[in-house]
Amino acid sequence: MKSIIVLTALFFTCFLAQANNENVSLEVETAQVEMAQTIGTSNSTVPTIEIENTNEVARLYKNKNNRIIKALEFTTKLNGTKLS
Repeated sequence: MKSIIVLTALFFTCFLAQANNENVSLEVETAQVEMAQTIGTSNSTVPTIEIENTNEVARLYKNKNNRIIKALEFTTKLNGTKLS
């Protein structure tokens, strides 16, 4: 009985929401922007960077105190899930 009342109330609410379509006109102002040339000459040279072949691993952590947070997240037997 409760579900029937909820479904009919939902139906009428959706029906009334669609019936309230008002004609709303939106006016948007446009602004003219001029393009600026950023590169003056096409004879510019790009400096090259020499890269050494090293195999170093860098660890990036999201948090500054990641080691401390990781150490405080210890688990015990009481923290585990209980199977019934």
